[in-house]
Amino acid sequence: MAERPLWAPQELDTPEKMIAEARKAFFVMFAFLVVIWALQILNWVDSQRLSFEYGVIPHDVGRLQDIFAAPFLHFSWAHIESNSGPLFVFGFLAAYRGVVRFLWLTLLVTVTSGLAVWFFQGGDTVGVGASGVIFGYFGYVVLRGIFDRHLIDTLIGLVMAASFAYLVTIVVPGTPGVSWLAHLGGLVGGVAGAWLLRDRRPKAVASAGGASVGGAPAVAGPGLSASPGGQPALPGDRADLHKELGDLGLL
Repeated sequence: MAERPLWAPQELDTPEKMIAEARKAFFVMFAFLVVIWALQILNWVDSQRLSFEYGVIPHDVGRLQDIFAAPFLHFSWAHIESNSGPLFVFGFLAAYRGVVRFLWLTLLVTVTSGLAVWFFQGGDTVGVGASGVIFGYFGYVVLRGIFDRHLIDTLIGLVMAASFAYLVTIVVPGTPGVSWLAHLGGLVGGVAGAWLLRDRRPKAVASAGGASVGGAPAVAGPGLSASPGGQPALPGDRADLHKELGDLGLL
């Protein structure tokens, strides 16, 4: 019996399936932004009470569960505005190949970012904001293609790494009012997620003499590929093209 992880990606082997999954990713991230902006309005009306009541307070056991609420809250309009763009971009890129896997990733980076603050942040502080989650998505997007051996995702990761390399400087301690621990914790979670949630589907192995079905070789004539029933399926050129595109991670 074959087994498959819950986060395993769908078979996005057609443009229609890829577009459908990308559409879901778009609406997931749009909903995420709607929620955090709605909460910001409520927070603003109530003088930031939600941030102080549900933010992460280091070493306070009674507030440990707030690591799950803090990414949805922000202290100011400038705070949420600076986070919204990167959150949508990196969130969409992390989700467009599988929303289920993306939700597992979000849980992981939320935990690692929140625990980094809860365990190691000093002083009497309250931490909120989605930036730790953003750094998690960033680390995941940069490395996912390498671990999945997927050409397009690898290229996306390289472009994002080159374009947003300055984000890594925020992880360095010293920026006033910024929790570098939250960013570092999220980044570590994103890197771990790229490995833990990698595509584990076995690669197809083709034998030199043709596939064997039920102990009998399936013979393909010139320019044809054999189906499991031994019948011609696709023209050889097209089958070779599909295989090459699959090897490059384009299918």
